[in-house]
Amino acid sequence: MSSPNPARRRLLTSAMLLTTGGLAACSHVGTPTDTLVQAFAFDDITSMDPATSFEISGGEILGNTYQRLVGFELDQPSQIVGVLAESWTVSTDGLQISFRLKPGLRFASGNPLGAEDVVFSWQRAVSLDKTPAFILTQLGLSKGNVAERVVQTGPLSLSLSIGKPFAPSFVLNCLTAMVASVVDKQLLLSKEKDGDMGAAWLKLNHAGSGPWKLRDWRANEILVIERNDLFHGPKPALTRVIYRHVKEAATQRLLLEKGDVDIARNLAPQDLAPLAAHPQIKLIQQAKGVVFYMGLNQRHPLLAKPEVRGAFKWLVDYEAIGATLIKGIGRPHQNFLPLGLLGASSEQPFKLDVARARALLAKAGLADGFKISMDVRTIQPVMGIAEAVQQTAARAGIQIEIIPGDGKQVLTKYRQRRHDIFIGDWGTDYWDPHSNADTFTRNPDNSDGAKNKPLSWRNSWDIPELTRQTDAAVLEHDAARREQMYAALQAEFRKSSPFVMLFQQTQVAALRKNVQGFRLGLTSDSTYLAAVSKL
Repeated sequence: MSSPNPARRRLLTSAMLLTTGGLAACSHVGTPTDTLVQAFAFDDITSMDPATSFEISGGEILGNTYQRLVGFELDQPSQIVGVLAESWTVSTDGLQISFRLKPGLRFASGNPLGAEDVVFSWQRAVSLDKTPAFILTQLGLSKGNVAERVVQTGPLSLSLSIGKPFAPSFVLNCLTAMVASVVDKQLLLSKEKDGDMGAAWLKLNHAGSGPWKLRDWRANEILVIERNDLFHGPKPALTRVIYRHVKEAATQRLLLEKGDVDIARNLAPQDLAPLAAHPQIKLIQQAKGVVFYMGLNQRHPLLAKPEVRGAFKWLVDYEAIGATLIKGIGRPHQNFLPLGLLGASSEQPFKLDVARARALLAKAGLADGFKISMDVRTIQPVMGIAEAVQQTAARAGIQIEIIPGDGKQVLTKYRQRRHDIFIGDWGTDYWDPHSNADTFTRNPDNSDGAKNKPLSWRNSWDIPELTRQTDAAVLEHDAARREQMYAALQAEFRKSSPFVMLFQQTQVAALRKNVQGFRLGLTSDSTYLAAVSKL
């Protein structure tokens, strides 16, 4: 057998090191010049199907391997731009949007991409009715009517009919979400089993048109995307991107300093200053549309007491957490809208006040405190914040048992409403305030059989009046009035919700200085890698 060429040998060596986890052995190897290697915690990924995936880490992969008709301008996120769509028009009554696609589009499989694929993709997402489908069904689409409301009108044209005269910007923002990605109809139907529209196959495979295509995904180990040479736009400069699952910030830092990865993505505050001083490393940061919070399940009789909900909001040392656990990677934030979105509030009325919390507990008949559990994903800074809250809550007599788990375990339990307290994050699905309001202050059906299951549902918060106000805000066309409506929603949310809002993420990445063109996005699916190169 002939020996592999040098580039192939470097790739094989790198892949072996990535899968074996050796540090000492790889200190002299570095990474291949045509490959970007990232240390990244991605244990929350459950699927590679854009109609199913609803996790933050998965968003980055799908954002690079699939495309939607429209997207938002990174430097001006309120501006919608065409991606696969060449143009679109909105009817005078606001109930129909017509799209025309760019000519000559192809999927990574080589199959042509036309209006038939867009119609299939949106109808498929609504029909599968998985977690992210609500982004489309809120527009008035359902299994029963989607075939009539999403219609092909020509080889490169289609129309979308919506149920209410929403602000057109809201509708277009919804279509920038991952669930609106266009999938390869011909390929998926060839993989279909028992009428699943290729869902079982696509969970682990790829049917997109983005600049990258999925090559390999081994849960909690490694994920590889490679250049799509059939991409209709500028081709990626690199051949592949390797994500190595590394949960510990200290290990990510060590790998980066040794040159065994090109980028570290989940660093702790104490890593930032030393890395900034490193001659071969640079730091970049981006305020993200991601908020971290604690959810108190209202099915628990003690957590359902308004005084207990209030007590928890006074048992977080926001200042200390901001100065230590999230220093450089976030800022304390006590509202469900991240700063940067229309109507976002910067109000922060809560601080650590054990005496006030004790008074509220006594008013609830719980002067001696109680025991409760908290489900926590075992990554930082979430684990550290959970431990900090555990300590401050104990000062008021609340004994918290921390139940650690990986992202998939914790999210599965949370989505089934089997938690007491959950601590985690929520990333904006599209750059419109309704993306967060729809999940934090809207719960049209609190029953176990509810079709839509937002965060308010997961925490069993039954809120008919806030739901009505949220529905009214998304129909408001006047931007100033709409902004006022979201301010009112946030004020009531701070006062009565079972959510303890903790902080807004500032995402930081540390890069080897030979990495060029890497940019963090505002949302999980807008960190695009096609422009990245290595010197």
